[in-house]
Amino acid sequence: MSPHRPAGTTPPLKCRTRTLDFSEGPKVMGILNTTPDSFHDGGTLTGPEGELDLGLALERARRMLSEGADIIDIGGESSRPGARVISTDEEIQRTAPLIELVRRESDAPISIDTYKAAVAEAALQAGADIVNDISGFSFDSAMPSVCNSYGAAAVLMHTPARPADMQWSTRTPNGSEDITATVMHYLEEAVRRAEAAGVQDIIIDPGFGFGKSVEENFRLLKRLGEFRSTKRPVLAGLSNKSFLAHIAASGGKPVRPTAERLSATLAAETLAVLNGADIIRTHDAGGAKTCIRVVQAMVGLHG
Repeated sequence: MSPHRPAGTTPPLKCRTRTLDFSEGPKVMGILNTTPDSFHDGGTLTGPEGELDLGLALERARRMLSEGADIIDIGGESSRPGARVISTDEEIQRTAPLIELVRRESDAPISIDTYKAAVAEAALQAGADIVNDISGFSFDSAMPSVCNSYGAAAVLMHTPARPADMQWSTRTPNGSEDITATVMHYLEEAVRRAEAAGVQDIIIDPGFGFGKSVEENFRLLKRLGEFRSTKRPVLAGLSNKSFLAHIAASGGKPVRPTAERLSATLAAETLAVLNGADIIRTHDAGGAKTCIRVVQAMVGLHG
């Protein structure tokens, strides 16, 4: 049997005045972290005193766009397990000025990666189009109304806990557990919350790596196509995640440094596209774009 993506073209998604058209295939969301403590690239855009270097950050955005990124996702607070919570003001300072600079140079959709309504509003005022909320609108009750007020699209992700409290799960599912059903239920509730507040332009994200065991992550990847039943674009954020290190072994030991997870990331992103992902959120825009082209060539997404 030949490999194939789940049937059906994802409808276009409105992002304020911009539109994501999936008729030509999945999109790439390039990750632009301004945080000094992000798990993969923390501190690479900061100066000697720890302050954000806007010039470096803008150049990173330019490079991702030139490599084929369709969306730039800008974040100012790390969401890795145990990450330090920063103030709203600090998060705004790390993100809003950069969003203004990227918006001046590019018409590509910009996403703000935050679960705080005040940060989202500042980002939308600066020119962002999408709010990427890891909590699925569950951490800040004001977030749905902010998105609705600005006509922003929203990414609703599954997470079992706040980053500061979250630990990597070591559970192995037993016969009575179904991680896909658990995540689906959570996301369906998140969509209902969003729709009740008037937010209609929604992307769903199963939250790879967030409080899930290695096995659970791979089960979600295998059954990713089932999330297309929501009729919403499906986002997969697999880039350099810890669970991939348990597979990308070197000398019988898991590969710990994120810089050594590239091959596992590309393999997982290719599988995600094949299994129905509409958006790949990644640190390597060029690599993800190549994954999409390989799948398109293999399964004939254009007919």
